Formats: sequence, C-alpha cells, structure tokens
Amino acid sequence: MPEITLPPGQKPDTRRVMRLFRPYRRTIAAVLVLIAVGAAAGVVSPFLVREIVDVALPEQRLDLLAWCVGGLIAVTVVSSALGVIQAMLSTRVGQAVMHDLRVAVYGHLQRMGLGFFTRTRTGEIQSRIFSDIGSMQAVVTNVMTQIVSSAAGIVMALVAMVALDWRLTLFSLISLPFAVWMNRRVGRRRREIVKARQEKAADLSAGIQESLSVSGILLGTTMGRTRALTETFATDSRGLADLEIRSEMAGRWHMAVFTTLMAIFPALTYLLGGYLLFTADEPGTLGGVGGTGVTIGTLVAFISLQTGLFPQVNGLLRVATQVNSSLALFTRVFEYLDAPITIDDAPGARALDPAQVRGEIRFEQVDFTYPGADEPTLHGIDLVVPAGKHTALVGATGSGKTSTGYLMARLYDPTGGRITLDGHDLREITMESLAACLGVVTQETYLLHATIAENLRFARPDATDEDLIAACRIAQIHDHIAALPEGYATVVGERGYRFSGGEKQRLALARTILRDPPVLLLDEATSALDVATERAMSGALDAVARGRTTVSIAHRLSTVRHADQIVVLDHGRIVERGTYDELIAAGGAFARLAAQDAREAQEPSNLKGI
Repeated sequence: MPEITLPPGQKPDTRRVMRLFRPYRRTIAAVLVLIAVGAAAGVVSPFLVREIVDVALPEQRLDLLAWCVGGLIAVTVVSSALGVIQAMLSTRVGQAVMHDLRVAVYGHLQRMGLGFFTRTRTGEIQSRIFSDIGSMQAVVTNVMTQIVSSAAGIVMALVAMVALDWRLTLFSLISLPFAVWMNRRVGRRRREIVKARQEKAADLSAGIQESLSVSGILLGTTMGRTRALTETFATDSRGLADLEIRSEMAGRWHMAVFTTLMAIFPALTYLLGGYLLFTADEPGTLGGVGGTGVTIGTLVAFISLQTGLFPQVNGLLRVATQVNSSLALFTRVFEYLDAPITIDDAPGARALDPAQVRGEIRFEQVDFTYPGADEPTLHGIDLVVPAGKHTALVGATGSGKTSTGYLMARLYDPTGGRITLDGHDLREITMESLAACLGVVTQETYLLHATIAENLRFARPDATDEDLIAACRIAQIHDHIAALPEGYATVVGERGYRFSGGEKQRLALARTILRDPPVLLLDEATSALDVATERAMSGALDAVARGRTTVSIAHRLSTVRHADQIVVLDHGRIVERGTYDELIAAGGAFARLAAQDAREAQEPSNLKGI
C-alpha cells in the first residue's frame, strides 16, 4: 500500500492531540492543581535558607532556626507526597488515552473493508497499533505532566528570583533565546528521523510477520531461502539500529553546549552577586541601582533557585524536543484514523431479520472495477438468484466468479448498477444484518489459534455443545474431532495448520452452518476435499441447503450437477445460463469446461483431493 502522507507543508495538528485528553479534563485539572501547589512549595525553601543565613545564624536565634529547619523538612515531605499522587493520576490519564487511541484505530480498521487489507501488509498494521502507539505511551503518560510541572516550576522560580533580585534574574535569562532556537532546530531534525525510524520498524515488523509465520517458514525452507532471508533481516535491522542511534544523538552536541552553559552560570552569578554586594553603597554602580543591595543570604537563596531552575529549563527543552519528534508518531496513527471507510452503513440503513428473509438476490446491470485497477472485472451483470434455489457460478480462472461472490457479501460495492436482497439494495442494509443473512465459506479457510469449540463459537457465541456437534455432523467432521485426544478442546494451531486443507474446510462449513443463515455462499468451499469426502458431504449439504438460497462458486463441475441454475462467466460477462443437462446439450462454453474437467479427472498425475 502506498504510504499515506500529509499534504505538503501541513504539520501535525497539536490541537487534535490535545483533544484526546478532553474526556479526562477533570482529572487533568486535579493534576494541574497538584503541580501548581508542588511548584509553589518548591520555591519556599530558598526563602527559608535566606532567613537561616541572614538572620537565624548571625543573631544566634535557635527558635527561628528550628522553625526554618522544620519548614524545609515539611516542604520536602509535602512535595514528595504531591509528586506520588500526581504521578498516579497522570499515569491513569495517559493509559486511558492510549487505550482510547488503540481501540479507535482497531475499530476503524475493522470497518475499512477488504480492499484496504489486500493492499496493506499485516506487519505494517501491527506496527502502527503496537509500535507507534506504544512509543507514544511514554509521551502521553509522563511527558505532558513533565511539561506542565517544569513550566510551573520555572514560573514560580522566576517569580521568586525576581523577588530576591531582578538584576541577577536578568543575567540568568541571557541564554534563554539561544536555548529556544536550539530546541526548535533539534526538534525538526528528530521528527524527521523518528518518522523514518518508524517506517523502517514497520518494514521490519512486516518482514518478521511474513517470514516467521507457518506459511513463511514453509516457503523459505522449501525454496532454500533461509540464509537469504536472514541476511535481508540483518540488513534491515542494521538500518533500524542506525536510525535509532541518529534519533538518540540528534542535537546531543547542542544540548551538551547548553548544559555546559547552565553549569557555568551559577559560578558567574556568584561573581556578579559579589560585585553587587561589594558595590551596594556606591552611587552610579550596578550595585547601587534601585538603592538595594545583595545580602549573603539572598545570594545563597538565589543560587539555590537558579540551580533548580536550569535543570527544569533543560528538562523542559528536552521534553519539548521529545514531544516534537513524537508528533511524527501521532501523524502516522492519525493517517489510519483518517483513512476513508469505503464500505459502511448508509444513513438510515435498515436491519433485516434473517428469519424473515426469503433470499432472492438480483444483480441489475452490475459493473465492478477493483480500486486502482485499469480494467473492469465485471461488465453489465444481470442475474436473478431465486429464493430457496441452488445457483452455481462457474468459469475459467479470472472469469469473475469470486468477484461476484465478493459483491454478494458486500466486501466491495459495485461501481455500476445495484445488487438487491429481497428487493433491498445491499447498500441500504446494515452490514451486521447482512452478515447474519448471508453465510460465507471461502476457498481461503481461516481458523483462529484457539480450540475447535472456540473457532466454531466465533460464529455463534451462545451455541451449546449439542449445536456444535450437530453442525459438525452435517459437515462430516464430527467423527474426526471425536477421535482426537482432546476432542473439541483441541487447539487448531496457527491458521489451523494442525489440520489438513479438507479438515479446515469442513470446520469452516460447520462454523457457517452453525449460524443458520437464509443464504449460503460457498466459494470453492469443497476444493480441498477428496472425492470420497466430497460425495459424502454432498447429501448433507443438500439437506442443509433445502429451503434456503445457495450460491456455489465452483471449479470442479461435478459439484454443481444438481444445481437449479448454472451461470457461466467469461471475462466478467455472463455467457450462458441453464441447468447442467441444458448447458451440456448446448455444446457451448460450459460443455468445453466440462470436457476439460473430465480430462483432468482421468489424468493419473492429477493431484486433486490428495
């Protein structure tokens, strides 16, 4: 899938990020109050130190000294307690926001439609949900409160510093413009690197998911590509490691220079404070400006505030840089949230009651072109699938059979014409009720890495054990399950690889039968069954299909001999329709397909059913 990018010049929307916190504004307000109280408590200590140095010690006032020392201890205890409560509340908010974001992305992707997933690697999706959102977790949980805490601490410290001596305060702020400029420059560099790093991580995740799945291991081993895959992984991993290093080192020299300046300034402040102290009574000097001097206690208290201020400024700049770079992560997640949903419930869509559905399906001049394709797949399809009857779709590979089934299940919408169920346009039926009315068994059988019973109950969670057994008997799979040591509690393995293709298809059939839909769509549903099992199932399937609409997409023409209607597709058009005998007698496209099917069945090398 092509990478979704922001329009040129568009920056990540920080207001949208802040809206994520809106449901938790009361808790955030409480955190802000705690931060403000903690910051105010933090600037009390330097004033207590000034009283100790300027009054209590010179005048040998033990009572004042005791009160000041008690105050210092109380401030430390209160600040620590407030910090713990603040951390607890901010962590809860951060985790709640991450939960909301994960659920929003997952829910949105669930509605994206089949077309999105045919163009997107699974590893890329997993990377955005886990890696990107996981990387944002530290930012959302800790950084936001760190910004507010540092900002509040800086403001309180500056107010206290001005109250102590405005001249020393101005001197302390000389480096601030340089720090702001440096932070913005570093932030831009880190944001670019982080975006590249996450894209590389997504590629690596996709490669792992593809190559270390059961199918990937089989492919790599049988093709002798194990070493090549390892070398490719090593190259990609090395590229990711390089980006991680660049991300960590971006702006480190700038920050080192700033940190050095922050360490030098207290020493220079002592020099300036000494000058102000020495010249306090000399008119025309800086020490005499305003008629106020600097006491030793004031200088010690100021240095204490300054020593605490600079790490807060440095930390705020670091956090701001981290937030700036993390906006790339938010952008990647928002790209998925903003991806348009192509298949969705229309406004006012109605929910059909499966018990009331007869099952007549009509195609009225239906055209269909896959998104991004140049040529249409279906052209002017006019078709009536009678209620309660068996209609078979046949044709050569690429004729449009499966695409027709996709449209019936509304995995895609037609680009022209319409499809109706009992006279209702599929686009005007809710997706949930359509899924309840139409049971689909596809050629690509997918089973969850869970027990057989859990896989079956995925279709109907309230099904009893007796319901499971009845469905499996119809699908001719119960005896095999009963013979397993753990029976229906047997874990099927990843994608059902503990079972053969035929066994998986019979489990999928049982899962669909369990739902008891009024319409059955079988897309090559018996393609992996051997001839004997297929014949054994045919009677059971006929019994299940009796009274309901059945559409079967078949490659093996022997499976559609008794269909009420056979529709022959060729290059996306209907070229013939009729019963099996009628089409054979006509000697057209179906007769040729049947002759070819008979020849393949007689070839000794034919591997079908093995």
